[in-house]
Amino acid sequence: MTNNIDLAIVGAGPHALTLTTHLLQKRQSIRGRFSVFDPSGMWLSGWKQQFAALEIPHLRSPAVHHPDPNPFALRKFAESRPQELFPPYDLPGTKLFEDFCQDVIRVWQLQEQVIPLAVKGITPLVDNLRPKFRLDLQDGQEVIARRVVLATGGFQIQLPNWVKEIPTTYPPDKLCHSQNIDLRKSHLTGKRVLIVGGGLTSGHLAIGAISRGAKVHLLIRRNLAEKLFDAEPGWLGPKYLKDFFAQSNWEKRWTMIQQARNGGSMTPAIATQLRRQVRAGNIRIDEQCQVIKAEWLGENWRVECSDSSRHEFDYIWLSTGTKFDVTTEPLLTDILAAYPTPIIKGLPVLDTSLRWPGCELFIMGGLAALQVGPTARNLSGARMACEKIVPAIVKPSVSFSPSISTAKAS
Repeated sequence: MTNNIDLAIVGAGPHALTLTTHLLQKRQSIRGRFSVFDPSGMWLSGWKQQFAALEIPHLRSPAVHHPDPNPFALRKFAESRPQELFPPYDLPGTKLFEDFCQDVIRVWQLQEQVIPLAVKGITPLVDNLRPKFRLDLQDGQEVIARRVVLATGGFQIQLPNWVKEIPTTYPPDKLCHSQNIDLRKSHLTGKRVLIVGGGLTSGHLAIGAISRGAKVHLLIRRNLAEKLFDAEPGWLGPKYLKDFFAQSNWEKRWTMIQQARNGGSMTPAIATQLRRQVRAGNIRIDEQCQVIKAEWLGENWRVECSDSSRHEFDYIWLSTGTKFDVTTEPLLTDILAAYPTPIIKGLPVLDTSLRWPGCELFIMGGLAALQVGPTARNLSGARMACEKIVPAIVKPSVSFSPSISTAKAS
């Protein structure tokens, strides 16, 4: 690893992989001039872990959304495995998608691209001629990068207020957020599990718990919403995005994003499975209902709900989602101080290339939603982000400097 690089990509998830292939497609000479940092040292490790832990059988996005620049590459790859594309819109099976991504990594020769180190800090080195960034790595090394793309996801776990008000300590495995649950390690025969939340994740958790012999109680503060996708397909093209981009008021854009995603929803297939389990007596679903208070009694939970009912459970699982707030992202603290930019409900106002105003740091994922739209965090959002970032990185006016291959002793 050199100590001076042109481009540092922080994170090795689906967004980072999408960016890498799109960059190489536009400019092969970039190869060898960028580094990808992820503590796992592997592509998509967090994504794989989440899908395996929740036993998610297939993606929610149709087969055209994936990290390869050719939208039809996944369909071509799946020609010999048609049974792994699920109706109604050819949703790729998890294993199929994983194998396809491995093939993308092989085809684009990215196997050795991920440096197995976490980036602990990004410090802007302000210089009027050529500002750069110092990346502090977990092993104490420092890297100087001319440009940085932050593709880490950047979300925080969202916890309801009543969790913070639980009066006593309790075993950490008895109350978990969905991000920290691994169904493969759960032993639930005869256990009572409360799942809070009405999104697709809570549906996967409920089915996984029932299959392990648990009795499940699902609490949804609104009505169970059935939708094929997170946001209407019109948000993937000009149909809805035209008005979104024409809106110059950032607060109104933020509101449009919230309305488009409209909280959690389940796919019709998962909702149908849950209704079947209701009839079988394995799950109770209460809508328009939320937890008011939870108490750990030493052996189990006592929970009071907004409909005045009281229940006892062995486990509480929170499928209460994640939120994006740039002010709590440690990697951006110094950037924010050096280059202040307006922040709308946690989302930074970036330029049209998803560049942090005033410097050469780009952002992908949910934090870029004000410039990408409601699907910024999805696979389709990764492609849309690339359409904005890649030209800014490869166009001649900001072309790459010759890479400096001499590493100074660290």
